[in-house]
Amino acid sequence: MDEVFKALADASRRRLLDSLNARNGQSLRELCAGLDMARQSVSKHLAVLEAAGLVTTVRRGREKLHYLNAAPINAIAERWINRYHRERVRALADLKTALEQEPMGTTEFVYTTYITTTPERLWRALTDPAFTRRYWGVAFESDWQPGSTMTWKEGGATIADPAQVVLESEPYRRLSYTWHTFTPEWAEAAGVSKEVLTGVAGERRSKVTFDIEPHGQQVKLTVVHDGFEPGSTVLEMVSGGWPELLSSLKTLLETGDTPPAGPAPARQEDPAPQP
Repeated sequence: MDEVFKALADASRRRLLDSLNARNGQSLRELCAGLDMARQSVSKHLAVLEAAGLVTTVRRGREKLHYLNAAPINAIAERWINRYHRERVRALADLKTALEQEPMGTTEFVYTTYITTTPERLWRALTDPAFTRRYWGVAFESDWQPGSTMTWKEGGATIADPAQVVLESEPYRRLSYTWHTFTPEWAEAAGVSKEVLTGVAGERRSKVTFDIEPHGQQVKLTVVHDGFEPGSTVLEMVSGGWPELLSSLKTLLETGDTPPAGPAPARQEDPAPQP
């Protein structure tokens, strides 16, 4: 946590984070042009931010794109903000953001967290129903082979669809699948209104990818949820749900316990507040 505060203490690094907050997924060239900073200076500042976990990167062809990573800030909130006040603080922050900013047009969600576990155990936590039920409230039925279908069981609802499939499966390294189907049964179980259901069911199907990388005694887990159109309601919903869910996953793997179950990604009635 000391690295996070040291990284945030520099005004230039805060400008870089502000730039990524305004438009996530920028290349080094784009960041340099947008901030009128020398390439060498930007590279050094990005290295500090990445070491602190405040920035994460994803390769897209020959380019390396930089994303703002909320995990360290969430850890600070978990440590010092009482859980009874957390929703009020979050609601005020959301209101301030809504009043001050224009829509960003972001089309993907990227999040990196470090978990003290092994790649094998993390893989099991992502695929074994005995694990996923505990921190997610969802059980998956699949053989986890590329092209195989996935059945989701959540809140008493069974969600199956031919397009709900495993895309990539490299045990202990990488898992990718299409996001689940929004059905009336799911909406009823999740407490989602008919109006919201109509909107999200009309969006194109997205996908989520988990990249697993050993990092000393920890494992670096990067989650990329993409395939959205600008202004996507589903993206807004999962952007609020993923950090909470991944925090529960980290707690389960590191302590054996899970906090009180919260809403999973894309399980909220009103898409405006964070879940």
